[in-house]
Amino acid sequence: MMGLLTKENEMATRGEKDACDLLDADHRAVKRMFKEYEELTGSRSKSAAQKKTDLAAQICTELKAHAQIEEEIFYPALRAVNKDTDLLAEAEVEHASAKDLIAQIEAGMAQPGEMFDAKVKVLGEYIDHHVKEERNEIFPKARSARKLDLIAMREQLATRKEELMGTLEEA
Repeated sequence: MMGLLTKENEMATRGEKDACDLLDADHRAVKRMFKEYEELTGSRSKSAAQKKTDLAAQICTELKAHAQIEEEIFYPALRAVNKDTDLLAEAEVEHASAKDLIAQIEAGMAQPGEMFDAKVKVLGEYIDHHVKEERNEIFPKARSARKLDLIAMREQLATRKEELMGTLEEA
């Protein structure tokens, strides 16, 4: 995964998808789910209620897998090549807060109500904040780290996420 500037890193600067692109695709997908959830919050129909519960479950699953691949692969690789790790520590604290809220949402799925909607909304706000920091600060640092092969890491992240999604969806 780590090595000197490689042909793959040069390709990433010319537009080939890298680890940051994969993580950001997750961000965009979850953002769409949060938006869809919010659009359903005014409806009182049973089908809307079921759709919201299904979306909340999907959001939680996606975020758990996403956080885990960042914590297992992306953040440690960045720590290894970047002395300024304050942003990574902050990101990990944000993950912990999000995980706590995810657990509360999952625990409330049997009886979703006003607090359930509020928790999903706040989780969306947490994630928006976290995504902005990653896009504006962490991803640029990762892409400028010459000893980081983000192309190879993309494949590693994708493989691990696929494994996790299989496990999480079975649970």
